[in-house]
Amino acid sequence: MEKRKLGKQGLEVPALGLGCMGMTFAYHKADEAQCLKVLDRALQLGVTFLDTAQSYGPFTNEELLGKALRGRRSKVVVATKFAWKDGQAGPDNLDGSPENARQTLEGCLKRLGTDYVDLYYLHRLDPKVPIEETVGAMGQLVKEGKARYIGLSEVGPLTLRRAHAVHPLSALQSEYSLWENGLEEKILPTLRELGIGLVPFSPVGRGFLTGQLKGFADLGEKDMRRNLPRFQPENFGENLRLVEEVKKLAATKGATASQVALAWLLHQGKDVVPIPGTTRVEHLEENAKAADIHLTGKDLARIEEILSKIRVVGSRYNDSMMKMVSAD
Repeated sequence: MEKRKLGKQGLEVPALGLGCMGMTFAYHKADEAQCLKVLDRALQLGVTFLDTAQSYGPFTNEELLGKALRGRRSKVVVATKFAWKDGQAGPDNLDGSPENARQTLEGCLKRLGTDYVDLYYLHRLDPKVPIEETVGAMGQLVKEGKARYIGLSEVGPLTLRRAHAVHPLSALQSEYSLWENGLEEKILPTLRELGIGLVPFSPVGRGFLTGQLKGFADLGEKDMRRNLPRFQPENFGENLRLVEEVKKLAATKGATASQVALAWLLHQGKDVVPIPGTTRVEHLEENAKAADIHLTGKDLARIEEILSKIRVVGSRYNDSMMKMVSAD
């Protein structure tokens, strides 16, 4: 698979990574043996950029990756994240202190069974702690060799500038897809000015852009998407209009809607590395093939036309989750 560089510091990754959150968290209870098969297959396909976090479980996601990486740590690029006390995600539990940055990474290293992570993110900005203090501590962990590169997640341009001035950032991880382009106006230009890579999470709209979901009833009782506005019954049908148009374009390419969604992101620049998640080998293989899809100028123009005519209905997060997104 094509290699890309995140940031100017030398972090090289495959064009597509693998978001591991859903293997232990958020959507449904996944089978561990099946997830380990997905991770095995990912390495075979060259999808060696694996994304996890302390809060995914909490802790169990990193433990799962620890099992998968035994004996082959050098073959993968591991990214993990911290932001909350004891990994319990929530706006009232944020802890971006230097102490928590260090303590969380120490625990992560034990769970992963390694002595370093390749990329260490601040998962969400803690408004109580100046970003300079947080990033300063993360930079110290780089100096000690416990993390090789650092990044931020879901922050705005001002925070990016302040953080990057303390220690070079290699990546910003934020939501970006055919149904979420809020970072294009201000954040993406800032990233390119500073030389910071972009790692889009939920690149197929938390599964919506796959075309496999037909209605709210398709979501399990414990599926976090039941709490997200765009998936609510009053918005679901309207948002399917976007999926249907993408499916029509995909058919002309002999591809699926999700493959076109990923290919579109890959065409947004060589500094963009999406991390679609899955718990099934066949979906992993489908996603990996998106890296080989060429979208012509006509294809890209058609996508822009679709996006200009169809408005996605509903906020991407509920009010509680939106409190943890920093727009500066």
